[in-house]
Amino acid sequence: MARDTLHTVLIEGTSLTAGYGLDPDQSYPALLQRKIDSAGLPFTVVNAGLSGETSAGALRRVDWLLRRPIDVFVLETGANDALRALDVDSTRAHILAIVRAVRRADPAARIALVQMEAPPNLGPRYTQAFHAMYGDIARREGLTLIPFLLDGVAGHPALEQADGLHPNVVGERAVAATVWRGLEPLLRRVAGPTAPASAAAGPGRPSG
Repeated sequence: MARDTLHTVLIEGTSLTAGYGLDPDQSYPALLQRKIDSAGLPFTVVNAGLSGETSAGALRRVDWLLRRPIDVFVLETGANDALRALDVDSTRAHILAIVRAVRRADPAARIALVQMEAPPNLGPRYTQAFHAMYGDIARREGLTLIPFLLDGVAGHPALEQADGLHPNVVGERAVAATVWRGLEPLLRRVAGPTAPASAAAGPGRPSG
């Protein structure tokens, strides 16, 4: 497939996207690229993960990232906000500003938001507000909501690195499967009727 026929998926995220502690080809964006290639879909994945970044940092960086043409924008942010117990309303405002920046740069680009969760030690009021924020933004803005990034990984030492925060090689495979489950239907809609049929299509999500 010629390079100029490919669509671009840009994933802006934290160390969880960057593949902290792993080789670049072991990160979940690299594993997503393999799934995309195996499915015969015309997309190339750009990993724009940055370790330690908060949603405020993601907002500061987004205009620079959007200097390249994109077709699908995936946002993984908030984990570092929660680790610092930052105000949920501020995180919400940053995410909404990023969504608007993407739409200004390319109104046709599709946007997916990755669900993140706050650690339970912050108390039920904070964790519930943090959890609800993602679904609320996705509904209000018409985004694809991807399931919790660390679903089935967080809290399982066999799937985590020694820090108890980042997935190991095996955990990254689980993360890639989770993201693929939410992202594949969106990619097929972007690719259009010429996309190869899915052998096992994932559940539908609100689309952007």
